[in-house]
Amino acid sequence: MEMKWERQYQHKQAMEYLCQQFEKNNYIDPETCERLGVKRGLRNPDGTGVLAGLTNICDVVGYEMQDGKPIPAPGRLIYRGIDVKDLADAAYQQDRFIFEEVIWLLLLGSLPTKQELESFCAMLEQSRELPKGFAEDMIIKSPSANIMNKMSRSVLAMYSYDPCPEDNSLSNILRQSIQMIACLPTIMVDAYQIKRRTFDHQSMYFHLPSPGESTAEHILSTYRSDQRYTHEEAKLLDLCLMLHADHGGGNNSTFACRVLSSSGTDTYAALSAAIGSLKGPKHGGANLKVMEQMDRMMREISDVYDDQEVAEYLEKILKKEAGDGSGLIYGMGHAVYTISDPRAELLRSKAEHLAQVKGYDEEFHLLCAIERLGPQVYSKIKGSKKVCANVDLFSGLIYRMLGISPDLFTPLFAISRIPGWCAHRLEEVIFANRIMRPAYKYLGDIHQYTPLENR
Repeated sequence: MEMKWERQYQHKQAMEYLCQQFEKNNYIDPETCERLGVKRGLRNPDGTGVLAGLTNICDVVGYEMQDGKPIPAPGRLIYRGIDVKDLADAAYQQDRFIFEEVIWLLLLGSLPTKQELESFCAMLEQSRELPKGFAEDMIIKSPSANIMNKMSRSVLAMYSYDPCPEDNSLSNILRQSIQMIACLPTIMVDAYQIKRRTFDHQSMYFHLPSPGESTAEHILSTYRSDQRYTHEEAKLLDLCLMLHADHGGGNNSTFACRVLSSSGTDTYAALSAAIGSLKGPKHGGANLKVMEQMDRMMREISDVYDDQEVAEYLEKILKKEAGDGSGLIYGMGHAVYTISDPRAELLRSKAEHLAQVKGYDEEFHLLCAIERLGPQVYSKIKGSKKVCANVDLFSGLIYRMLGISPDLFTPLFAISRIPGWCAHRLEEVIFANRIMRPAYKYLGDIHQYTPLENR
């Protein structure tokens, strides 16, 4: 036992030394980036993104350019020329699920006919079941405490079950895309169930896909032990899936998918990279932070219906006197949206009734107060920068109201976004057809090689 402790201590000392060596030889002053005109994060000085490509798939509108300057504007999210608000209105006015229609729209470029949609839904349904032996060999026998990690590994493993994984023709990528869009929810739920059994020491439930279900219904019926859900619950999850389905070619996970696709690699490698990007807390995990923030405020604020008290607490968060010390109000602010995020507006409007039914009135009211008061507090503390509530402010509470584990908040984002990833991969492979290769400026000195005995 003593020898083991000594080895651990020595290993820790060795790692500290390696870290010191790295820090000594690798520092880059951020001011140097500014001086040389390096656009860190591929962002222009005014916060807009560097133009890196063209797309027909999706437009994210948060400002208008006037005299070369971005002017804040109401947010719009447009899939193939169609505003997501129109898609959401159609789904609720006609009382039907919309995510499958949006998958077709993003992949192929136009709305499907009734017959096309029915055939496409049948195709998705037939592809939900995993290949024979896949769940046992790839999920059950190698569980992971992190579902995103398991999903990424499982997507890569699907390569081995594909008779022609390297074929980058249009027809083959479409086939692979439809299969992965259909079966990723099954992978997610299976990975979660084995995680419950292995790491949480709870019972696990494996349900086969039921015929005739939408993607939202399929997720709820395979996730829940009794397979029961209400129509309102499934509709709200369907709305979440639709609103997260794409967000332009520049968001980090989609860009990662496009970067890998530009190299000519296979579909499974590109999609696995996108999942890896989304796993990062700066990209896909924000709604978890919103829930942590909301729970903390519920404990520390005496009256969530008192706007003054809520505003004062938000000021403390920005001053790093409250919250997690980051100085961030989670759920507020976006890289593109300035005045409003249409996804947040839609989720708020459709979630209010379920919040009342499920007994989450106070939590819902608090999030609405943050949405309303946040911009004022930012203006007071930070200056004139325009901020608005983003989609993460309400999505986490919706998942909680649906009884979905926080383990699945980010994986559900991946389920939603894979149609967008696949659409952008198709566009990159078929039309862009040039490997991405940006430049990095070398800042180091030139040295002569020193023989080992002279160092």
